[in-house]
Amino acid sequence: MPLFKTINFSRSVGTTTQILVWKVTESYAELLEQVVLNDSNRIRFDGMKSEMHQRAFLSVRKLLQETGHTDLDLYYDEFGKPHLNGEKHISITHSHNFSAIIISDETVGIDIELQRDKIIRIADKFCDSEFQFLSPSFGTEKKQDYIRKLTVIWGAKEAIFKIRNEKGISFKDHICVENFEINIKQTIAKLHFNNLVKDFNIHFEEIEEFTLVYAFEN
Repeated sequence: MPLFKTINFSRSVGTTTQILVWKVTESYAELLEQVVLNDSNRIRFDGMKSEMHQRAFLSVRKLLQETGHTDLDLYYDEFGKPHLNGEKHISITHSHNFSAIIISDETVGIDIELQRDKIIRIADKFCDSEFQFLSPSFGTEKKQDYIRKLTVIWGAKEAIFKIRNEKGISFKDHICVENFEINIKQTIAKLHFNNLVKDFNIHFEEIEEFTLVYAFEN
């Protein structure tokens, strides 16, 4: 399938941000013949045991091509964080049959997650202060709203972690997402870790049964 969605915007004068989303419908063979991998990423790719992960990996390279880049422009640091040659920042995510990248002049992180009942069972593993505004309920509609909000919170914390990428950061203890409404599609979050205090702007939207979240470090 071609590119599923593109989002372009500028938060301030002189900065640009582009988000691209790919819905993976191609076969492994179709994707593989359409991309070129650099040597180190080819080793990463060959070490993947799941074809789903391989297809997601290849679809990210298709997204790079949509922006005028190739896998030859992409490298990973010792902590596994992706970087682009040049001054642009990049973050990568994939879940099931969706992949997404964000490329920006600003420091950014991105995450996409399938909305699932399972997140209710693990909410206390990554939420703390957020329970002050969350409203779990056994009603079907309320339950779905609860799942949607939890998925935003998880995605926001994952995106922030991708930005900082520091060992020891706890989603529950160190990252706080402030109250928000799904229809507003944005909120703010704070990271308190050791002596570090950082604020982040969070944006999100729902794509089919998935939640796409991206964070900007202020």
